[in-house]
Amino acid sequence: MRASVEASGLARPELLVVDNAPPDDSTRRAVQELPEVRYELEPLAGLDFARNRALATATGDVLAFVDDDVVVDHGWFAALHELWAVHPDAGGATGQVLPYELETSAQVAFEQYGGFRRPWAPARYTAAAGAPGNPLFPYGAGMFGAGCNMSYRRQAVVDLGGFDEALDTGRPLPGGGDLDMFSRVLRGGLPLVYSPTYLVHHQHRRTQAELRHQLYTWGTGHMAYVEKTWRADPAARLVLVRLVLWQLRRLVRATVRSSLGRSELSWRLSLAELRGSLVGLSGSYARSVRRSTAIRSGADR
Repeated sequence: MRASVEASGLARPELLVVDNAPPDDSTRRAVQELPEVRYELEPLAGLDFARNRALATATGDVLAFVDDDVVVDHGWFAALHELWAVHPDAGGATGQVLPYELETSAQVAFEQYGGFRRPWAPARYTAAAGAPGNPLFPYGAGMFGAGCNMSYRRQAVVDLGGFDEALDTGRPLPGGGDLDMFSRVLRGGLPLVYSPTYLVHHQHRRTQAELRHQLYTWGTGHMAYVEKTWRADPAARLVLVRLVLWQLRRLVRATVRSSLGRSELSWRLSLAELRGSLVGLSGSYARSVRRSTAIRSGADR
């Protein structure tokens, strides 16, 4: 992530841009032209380093995160305010993510593949209520939303120990941190809510090669999250095995159907996510823990 915007203290929002290991100072210079926006540099490369920087430096009770590849809808802030007014006991919240444009075949294919979009009915999830008909709840965390449009009660994230910096580490492991936090909020006993009017528009990848890489990283990030949860929550291991088997079966079937001409989608898309999933299962999280620990240790010297 190049930059992340965080809004906190809903009555008087604070706008914070966290610039994550930038190659130049263009973001800093752009923010200087906006007196109502505050700039923070996070030199350690990794999305969750940046999220934890926001957690440490923002001042509000509620932190709302968006990524640098989305544009917020005109009603985004009003919907965010209403969501937290209705659910003051929630630990976290997610919103709808629609395409910013559908100009290329890759962008259309991503939407056909499922995209980021979620249903148009609001939802409130709790560990106690579960999700009827979903035996993978709350570990199949992709059902809850996407990290490019999410918000949390600050104290809830602090109490959970912050975002896991071994996830979302850029090119080696670019994913999993949002899934991890969704699941941890619920397993921590706090509600997680979803509002379709809390809406952003995502800039989908424009080329087929970029889209295949994105789906590959979905696979690696998802399985890294599973490995992390396997370590942290031994009681959930049977559910996690079911989750892995469900994911692999789904992707194998999709690849076969596409290769036989029984789907509109290219078999290369599901195969990319399948390959990423297998790589993610091969110890990606353990390697990333060592890598992020070394990065943090080097910075602390």
